[in-house]
Amino acid sequence: PTPEEVRTIKRLAQYREDLFHVAVAGVAGGGKSSLINAFRGLRNMDINIGAAATGTTETTTAITRCPDPNVEYPYVWYDVPGAGTLKTPDWQYFNDQGLYICDCIIVLFDNRFTMTDIAVLTNCKRFKIPTYIVRSKADQHIYNIMKDMGYDSDNVEDRKQHHHIARQRFIQQTRQSVKDNLENANIPDQRVYIVSNETMLSVVKEKQPKKVIDEIELLNDLIWEAQTRR
Repeated sequence: PTPEEVRTIKRLAQYREDLFHVAVAGVAGGGKSSLINAFRGLRNMDINIGAAATGTTETTTAITRCPDPNVEYPYVWYDVPGAGTLKTPDWQYFNDQGLYICDCIIVLFDNRFTMTDIAVLTNCKRFKIPTYIVRSKADQHIYNIMKDMGYDSDNVEDRKQHHHIARQRFIQQTRQSVKDNLENANIPDQRVYIVSNETMLSVVKEKQPKKVIDEIELLNDLIWEAQTRR
């Protein structure tokens, strides 16, 4: 991008030097808006106090600026339209969305890694923008694995056992899948954070949820990133 393009994008995004700008990018329907709401301590139903719109289909058609409701927190979140909803080639998605102005980018995926995810990670490396690979909807995926295992019981102990096995299987499969995808794309290996939006909301609200996977570490790492970048 030219210096003029950078200035234009920063103006449109209401970029401020004293804030930390985080974009959440990924395919349509991957849960970007719900995750942003959780990071901001909001439920999806909190539309009247600024929650990002969510839905079963892609509800974001233009990049949406979501400031943190707590003015003491120096974060601005950007809800990026899902790739696949726009007539944009994967390689062009990064530039067209103006992601190069961001301080940090979360690449969110739900079921599979896509060429757009790879394109965003590759461009972030070129622009030296920190990235976080995040898999969302962990609770839903774990429950689906439990059903595939034949779980059908009201017994509490039986449920705990099946949940533990399904959880471990889901974590292992996700980490291996990301590792394989990065290797195939010639991108250095990096961590994947596995989260549930509901659990992330509880963590942000300083509760003590029982079913934490990577939510606390992701939040702490983003806070550290903001403190070192600003």
